[in-house]
Amino acid sequence: MNITILGNGDSMGTPRVYCECPVCAEARTSGANVRLRSSVWLETEGEAPLLVDCGPDWRTQMESLGVRQVRHGLLTHAHFDHIGGLAEWADACRWREETARLYGPAEVLAEVDERFPWLGSRLLATTNDDGMAYGDWRIRTWKVNHGKNGFSYAYRFDDAGRGVAWAYCPDSINLTEAQKAPLRGVSLLVLGTSYYHEPYPMETRSLYDVVEGLALVEELAVPSAVFTHLSHDIDVRRDYGLPAHVRLAHAGLVLTV
Repeated sequence: MNITILGNGDSMGTPRVYCECPVCAEARTSGANVRLRSSVWLETEGEAPLLVDCGPDWRTQMESLGVRQVRHGLLTHAHFDHIGGLAEWADACRWREETARLYGPAEVLAEVDERFPWLGSRLLATTNDDGMAYGDWRIRTWKVNHGKNGFSYAYRFDDAGRGVAWAYCPDSINLTEAQKAPLRGVSLLVLGTSYYHEPYPMETRSLYDVVEGLALVEELAVPSAVFTHLSHDIDVRRDYGLPAHVRLAHAGLVLTV
């Protein structure tokens, strides 16, 4: 499976309109720190590509891929930075006179339907609480703690025939032992880490920071990890001293599992 990072930013993206910090200022000039909202694009042999999350930067991300059609999508949760592009996607389907399939846990799809009740004729909602298949891959989802922002879902992708697995967990913090369990044994973990070291009280937070993410990667003994959902606290020009098996995500990064 090829995994293309389409967006590696948090809910506000970088630069933030209101902000003149050094990271946002750099993003407006050389652009190394420009970050679109978090999303990934999955490709595996014999299947149409699968979009994971459809935020407000969907159109820009599809243009970067040169894609004119999206047939399948997968949602982690119903926060705007992960669903804000659904109306555009549905409208693209309308113009093409076609339908697409939108997968997600039942409670996530119910929230989407509440906010966008007109999408159903073009984006056909399909629950995946009991898992789903994507080519040779079996996809499992489970609920994870999202701190002050409630909950999200993580996904584990297993190819039993090849004995490989990877996981996508962009919005989480303080995972319980039960929530960590499906992350064990993966060869790659894509994890959301908003700040490098977030100084705010735990009850006000919603994502791991990089320091905590590194501790989680070590605890789980994950051989490869990519940190995404980065806020404007992260400056890619800085050397954070990350171990060789951990790196920061950037738009266009392609990972192969």
